[in-house]
Amino acid sequence: MSNDTTPTDGHSLEYRGFRFELRVEPQQGGYRPVVVLLRSPAAQEEALLPNDTEEIVYGTAAEAIRHAEQQAMRWVHDRTGDGRGQF
Repeated sequence: MSNDTTPTDGHSLEYRGFRFELRVEPQQGGYRPVVVLLRSPAAQEEALLPNDTEEIVYGTAAEAIRHAEQQAMRWVHDRTGDGRGQF
């Protein structure tokens, strides 16, 4: 049993003018990160980012949230022309 007390929803991330909701979904054996784009500088509509973990689940909600943060930042870099991976 895990002592992970990270909530599975309610996290948000503001990054370079983009706003994301970060949450995790319990899966068998762990948690799957979920990233939703809420706002962009171009007033883009809310959108669920594609699952980039394939069949991977994380052992704790905190690990899944960290992955969701990194996924959101990579997504921004891929769309703003700065693919240098500055995190």
